[in-house]
Amino acid sequence: MPVETLSIRDRSAVGRFPSVTLNLGEEEENQEPGEDDAEEENACRRWLRKVCPCCCPKHNDEDTDTLDTAADEPEKEDEINGGKPVTGGSKLDELLLKVQSIDLMKSKSGENRTEHHTNLYQSDDFIIRRGQTFLMWITLSRPFSRDTDKLHLELKTGPLPTVSKRTHVIIPLVEEVKDGRWEAAVVRQDDKKMMLSVNSPPTAVIGRYQLTVETTCANGQAVSTHDPANDIYMLFNPWCEDDTVFLHSEDERQEYVMNDIGRIYYGTSNQIGVRTWSHGQFDDGILAACVFVLEKSGTPPSGWGDPINVVRVISAMINSPGDSGVVEGNWSGDYSAGTSPTVWSGSVEILKEYIKNNGNPVKYGQCWVFAGVFTTVLRCLGVPCRTVTNFSSAHDTDVSLTTDVYLDENLEPIDHLNADSIWNFHVWNDCWMARPDLPPGNGGWQAVDSTPQETSQGRYCCGPASLAAVRNGQVFLKHDCPFVFAEVNSDKIYWQRNTDGTFSQIYSEKKLVGRLISTKAVGTDERIDITDLYKHTEGSVQERIAVETACSYGSKAEAYSSPTAEDVSVEVTMDGEGPKMGSDAELTITLRNDSSEQRKLLLHSQVDVIYYTGVHKATVRKDKMELDLQPNEVNSLEWSLEYKDYKDQLVDQAALMLTLSGRVKETQQVLATQFIFRLRTPDLIIKPIGKAVVGEKMAVEISFTNPLAQVLKAVIFHVEGLGLRTAHKIHYGDIGSHASVSLTEHLVPSLPGPRKLMASLDCKQLTQVHGVTDITVEQQSNGAL
Repeated sequence: MPVETLSIRDRSAVGRFPSVTLNLGEEEENQEPGEDDAEEENACRRWLRKVCPCCCPKHNDEDTDTLDTAADEPEKEDEINGGKPVTGGSKLDELLLKVQSIDLMKSKSGENRTEHHTNLYQSDDFIIRRGQTFLMWITLSRPFSRDTDKLHLELKTGPLPTVSKRTHVIIPLVEEVKDGRWEAAVVRQDDKKMMLSVNSPPTAVIGRYQLTVETTCANGQAVSTHDPANDIYMLFNPWCEDDTVFLHSEDERQEYVMNDIGRIYYGTSNQIGVRTWSHGQFDDGILAACVFVLEKSGTPPSGWGDPINVVRVISAMINSPGDSGVVEGNWSGDYSAGTSPTVWSGSVEILKEYIKNNGNPVKYGQCWVFAGVFTTVLRCLGVPCRTVTNFSSAHDTDVSLTTDVYLDENLEPIDHLNADSIWNFHVWNDCWMARPDLPPGNGGWQAVDSTPQETSQGRYCCGPASLAAVRNGQVFLKHDCPFVFAEVNSDKIYWQRNTDGTFSQIYSEKKLVGRLISTKAVGTDERIDITDLYKHTEGSVQERIAVETACSYGSKAEAYSSPTAEDVSVEVTMDGEGPKMGSDAELTITLRNDSSEQRKLLLHSQVDVIYYTGVHKATVRKDKMELDLQPNEVNSLEWSLEYKDYKDQLVDQAALMLTLSGRVKETQQVLATQFIFRLRTPDLIIKPIGKAVVGEKMAVEISFTNPLAQVLKAVIFHVEGLGLRTAHKIHYGDIGSHASVSLTEHLVPSLPGPRKLMASLDCKQLTQVHGVTDITVEQQSNGAL
């Protein structure tokens, strides 16, 4: 390996005293004697005489030996070698202890990558985890002598590596490495070759390091030239007990760090939909893309040893506002300038496009896209992470920790005041880490939201918020616990305008927000409910105490509702899986009178088309009815909405919301509830044809039936699968009313084992259509050509 000999200039730059080395000037071996010998001097001698004529006078032919101090010609060599001093061919150079080669033993099947659980990364880079030793070979110009020679490694990361900030690491050679330190020890020596065992602390800065080796002997110092092929990627280590991201369960590590396929839930709490997401954290180029995202954030690498800081940086960088992050959000319904959010089925294509565009945001994404990419980046960097969906997710805009609905004197919504909203569903992430910055008991799962909703310390990021703190209403703990608490456990409070313009609280719903908080189960594709990690059982004493504790820190603490007597209740239910796209919607409204007296009430109903974020798009229909309820009567009303009434107003996620509000005449009790339901879209049916073998062509058939009585225009199919096929778009064209179509897609598997092939369909008239199939790929037989 080429080396650099430290010149006086270079040594002073790193704060070391230069050592003056004397060298006999070399005579030109082939010089024929003649009358011009005196003029044909050594170039270095001429340069020294120019700099200091008194110390190096011009000599006569009779002069014999001349002592030189610095045999280099810096200006000329800087031009030739790009500013890097080199040793040349002097006798001094031959006596230095130089590094000829470095072997990091970075084979994917080798001991280093296997022991560090990085063998799945489809990259030839050297990828290791902190808090763990790794092995490397160094070949020197001569055998290393422990008595007279010295050697140490240097690692540098970031634009301004600094020892005090742990971004410039000097790794000494010791007799035996100890845990928690940057140290190296010789474990084997074979003539000029040495095997070193190198240890890193569990708090090391993660990212990409440049490696050099510095040697010292009696004749001087030398530093190996930096070779990008020997750069080291350092990751967090959930297998290391002293790393703050340590996760005890191996099954959970396999799921939350190593699994490259996930499941994302959407829809409503009554109609939960699911789609498969390809995280692809081990795909070639993805680790480099994740490090690029960190570097592009502009945050100092000295903070990248703390997963709290890294998570906040990534949360901000996944979205685009303010920092040109990875994905640009778009909830307008017009995606003509990019890709519709529902088309994406994985993170690899997004991250590679971001790199290809030199860090310009990829168009477009919504919450599940942000969360899917976030999971990819964190798992790639070694932080345990999962994608989480919260149904009936509140968006609190005024830090009241309540979701407020303002009505006029006639109980009609006052649109310009209703800034708070409840999303049908919202997708964010949980990541696992200790929280030494918080009181004991707040470590473990932390909520992080990369969808740009509100700013946190000036950036569009959210979290990490301790789930334990959120559960107990301890919203004074960082980071962003008030916002997350409101998302999962705020009360929905209805306010009515009085004649003098003030507002009075007339009703509250305590069990509406934060339902069926869901994530993929460990080791299977099943959904698990993790609501109990975010809040106590609805209505329990502990849950009410948590709400009251949290709201005492909110902006409307004095207006918190007090209990009211209720003897009439209203509930909306739906049979089965709910209505399908293209059909009529049917619901049941049940009114119950629990008193022993008759009750009269006026009930208003309104059905709206809404975005999944809870933002109103259009009102479809309004009704009102007068009802008499006999003592202890239960009255069930059938409610329906025809397809023709809503078909022209549908938007992404095809969501409808029925709002009921009314007042009981005898008691002035207010009734109010909202029921959100979606229209189910058909699945794509994917059927493998033939046997799946690595390197051999196979086919799959994709089938679809249009559920609508209208033509689907400019349909695009999107197909991808890790180890099966890179992301690919098929511009299909139009699909007729209620027509069934099928297409055949050819692919060549590149990786063996169980794989998933995913497909989605997108067009202006219909979104959120997707499918997945399992394909087991066999290894190519030895006899195959």
